[in-house]
Amino acid sequence: MTTTKKYKTGLVLSGGGTRGFAHMGVLKALNEKGIFPDVIAGTSAGAIAAVLYADGHTPDEIMSFFKDKELLKYIEIILPKTGLVKMTGIIKLMTKYLRAKTFEELKIPVHIAACNINTGLTEYFSKGDLIKPLIASASIPVLFSPVKINEHYYVDGGVMDNFPIETIEKDAEKIIGVYVCPIIFQENFNNIKDIAMRTFHLAVNNNMNLKSKKCDIYIAPDDITRYGLLDVKNNQQIFKVGYNEAKKILKSIE
Repeated sequence: MTTTKKYKTGLVLSGGGTRGFAHMGVLKALNEKGIFPDVIAGTSAGAIAAVLYADGHTPDEIMSFFKDKELLKYIEIILPKTGLVKMTGIIKLMTKYLRAKTFEELKIPVHIAACNINTGLTEYFSKGDLIKPLIASASIPVLFSPVKINEHYYVDGGVMDNFPIETIEKDAEKIIGVYVCPIIFQENFNNIKDIAMRTFHLAVNNNMNLKSKKCDIYIAPDDITRYGLLDVKNNQQIFKVGYNEAKKILKSIE
């Protein structure tokens, strides 16, 4: 007996800092092929991409929100108590462009992963207030301050689950996964930021071999490793990496 699932196509978007611009390129390529997700799960940068897209913005429109911006326009330097920088600018940007204020107002259902550092567990948000869980999901530990939600503190969902496929895999007939944090050999570490980013990068790759095999279509561009996790100035190039890789994968499937 065949059970009809709730959604036809589910999309999973990983975290990866500014490499998340590649998600917009993938979405553009999918849309050009007539593929539109019915539900999206995302972590960190993937959560930001998911929410902006589910809010009704096209991939090109979303890229225009970040056009010619410098990283320091998005963040506010603070004394290192709970984090080195605040995501003040990102909050302002999301408030400016997001029409939806709650998950229920989005045009496509979205699930966001964030790590509760009080309990040590991953939590998945899909109802109620949108902004706080979104910012929490993208708050890389140490670099960004934790976000307080209902008396608990949350950081980047990638700490525990950088590819939240489990939240939608039972409800979607087919799963498309996009992963922008592949591990390659790295020889030099120039400063403490490089070491912190590399350590975080290694941690978020936990169980990715198993998770990737659950996808019907899996897109993980190797070229993305040329760009750092905070490489804002190359956002258009990163977008093109995602777009070109998705086009290549879709063509091979045909």
